[in-house]
Amino acid sequence: MTGPRRPLASRGSRRVRALAAGLAARGVRPNAISVASLAFAAAGAGTLAATAWLVGTGAAIALVLAAAACQLRLLANLLDGLVAVEGGRGGPDGAFWNEAPDRLSDLVLFAGAGVGAGVPALGLLAGALALLTAWLREFGRAEGLGADFGGPLAKPQRMAALTAAALVAAALVPFGVAPAAVLGPALVLVVLGTALTAGLRARRLVLALRRASPSDSRDSR
Repeated sequence: MTGPRRPLASRGSRRVRALAAGLAARGVRPNAISVASLAFAAAGAGTLAATAWLVGTGAAIALVLAAAACQLRLLANLLDGLVAVEGGRGGPDGAFWNEAPDRLSDLVLFAGAGVGAGVPALGLLAGALALLTAWLREFGRAEGLGADFGGPLAKPQRMAALTAAALVAAALVPFGVAPAAVLGPALVLVVLGTALTAGLRARRLVLALRRASPSDSRDSR
């Protein structure tokens, strides 16, 4: 993996570093860990979507599994960078494998949540906005600016919101509350927060571009 990394306190965890060192020592490639993160996201999406048809204990179990999948997705995202950089196992194509599975993970997870909420379009909108925030960050990097990981609802916060929603929904199932009653409002909050995040990143990007080039250098398209 190449390029700047998201500032995360968990990267300094001894347990996480020990796990990364163990994976590197066993020859596990960071690209494989990146692909595993997508597999976890797909599993989370499937269990979230399944709650549209499951009831009772089955729905609660699916929601807990979805919450676990969201966190395993984040753990894999963390480990691929540690194995690549600290483990010295990065390759020339690492940047692609770091980004592509991550972007697909956002899309499939929120698409699954949208199905579970009974509003697939809302899940797709959340996924599209997540892609937009990443695009704005990478566009800034392509223009020679620093990577903007700012929120208020960047990837870790979005996953935290989805994890919390799944766990709350699981806890309410025994009381007769349908998962959609929790997943739907959670997706609305994710959409609003991610839209705000994209707007703030876009504003910072435009201001930075103007500072970098005071004169109007727009092309003629």
